[in-house]
Amino acid sequence: MIKEEPVYITGHQHPDTDSIASAIAYAFFKRACGIRAIPCRLGDLNNETEYLLKRFGFPMPALLKDARITLADLELDSPLAITPETTVRETIQRMHECERNSFAVVNPDQTIAGYVSKSDLANIGLGDTAAEIELLKQTSVDEIARSIDGEIVYTDNETHYDGKTSIIALNEAKVKNYNARDRIIIVGNDAEAQLSLIEKGAGMIIAVWTKQIAPDVIEAAKQYHCPIIISGHGAMNTSRYLFLAPPVRLIMTSDPITFRMNEFAEDVGSKMLRTRFRSYPVIDENKKLAGYASRYHILNHKNKKIILVDHNEFSQSVRNVEKAQILEVIDHHRINDFMTSQPVSFRNEIIGSSATIIATMFRENQIPIPANLAGLLLGAVLSDTLVFQSPTTTRKDIDTANILAALADLDIETFSREMFTAAAASTKQSIYEMIVQDIKFYDINGVRTMISQVIIPDAMAIKAREVEIHRDMNKLYEKKELDLSNCGFCIPDSCRFVWQPCVCGRRER
Repeated sequence: MIKEEPVYITGHQHPDTDSIASAIAYAFFKRACGIRAIPCRLGDLNNETEYLLKRFGFPMPALLKDARITLADLELDSPLAITPETTVRETIQRMHECERNSFAVVNPDQTIAGYVSKSDLANIGLGDTAAEIELLKQTSVDEIARSIDGEIVYTDNETHYDGKTSIIALNEAKVKNYNARDRIIIVGNDAEAQLSLIEKGAGMIIAVWTKQIAPDVIEAAKQYHCPIIISGHGAMNTSRYLFLAPPVRLIMTSDPITFRMNEFAEDVGSKMLRTRFRSYPVIDENKKLAGYASRYHILNHKNKKIILVDHNEFSQSVRNVEKAQILEVIDHHRINDFMTSQPVSFRNEIIGSSATIIATMFRENQIPIPANLAGLLLGAVLSDTLVFQSPTTTRKDIDTANILAALADLDIETFSREMFTAAAASTKQSIYEMIVQDIKFYDINGVRTMISQVIIPDAMAIKAREVEIHRDMNKLYEKKELDLSNCGFCIPDSCRFVWQPCVCGRRER
């Protein structure tokens, strides 16, 4: 089974403020509609976005690494387990009570020591007698007593039972003709017979139909190192349960197949096809039992439900996005390689910011925008439109920004200055670090292109680093095998942006 399936809302790789704010805002919108929505990011945040999240009190969105579902996303069977000392009978009882066909065997720290299935337990009753005798030989007095619901009258550190078992049916010869040496003997409440069997070298006495053992029998047991147990059952059930007394450490699979919580369900399914088990232990990052995955879980799994905001190209999206259940797209960029196997809701507008579209959707559906969310969306609009100076800015962006500013009680000019000052790249950063904070890759008519934008506090300081700019641009140009690379450095000056010449490279074709 899968938990109540969440919907993951994510922007593009190398996220900017519009991408993150749109994901957070649309997740809020979806939750208001009763949908379990989770805002996500696909990379580290830039200075501007971190500043806005902190200013308006939003946590950093979760990092989404892959569109495929992992075992952690599934509602696994609960991590019920047994210990190596659990007897076979106790294990069978727990299987019936919990309706399980298998159990992991765990150490005290909950790491996995082994695995026991019903097939392993069936071998106890259907297997070779010699094997069962060997198991009883290695079973402790305490484990035998627990299995037969018995009371230990006497135990000894120097036990010598060999696992062979006899049920004494007394006749006129009493025990004279029985070979008792080292055997586990099930006998009635005949004190004389019990004493005689101990003296004949019995390895253990299990008394049935009795409430006490005579003192002289106990003394003999001490002398001959023979444990005595009073069974809680008659002779037949005592003999049945006796062979279920071995602890599971003697029959468990010591190196079982396990899966990790972060493994992808489709990979787990491929591995399951090469094995015969129905259920498998799943471990966490500390190698402790976290639950069980069955073939049922894997056969019924579906990959993540995802809504894309501020992008629609798979090359800019989360890894394996083509395998996801894409539900919606909200974007203001060109449409390029987008294709799905089922219909989706696709909203694409010729507009300066995705945040403008999402703010509009709040108003269209009469869902109030909280003041802090309005502030975050305003920051996204101002960032993506460069305070309305970008050529992609529309009247709708400006009108929406004014509405958001009123809701957040902010002055646009003052807020913009504060935001871009906080967002300006640190002079301590390398040019490479500045470039990759807000970078997008495109394939335009077969030309592989990179476009990056960097906000800097001082034009003269960046001009002095021209050699470093060329070096790091060329580094990205070669590393990404680009045909064209372009990076603009802009300086906020009373909310007006001065663009420095772009640094470009062109690969010979």
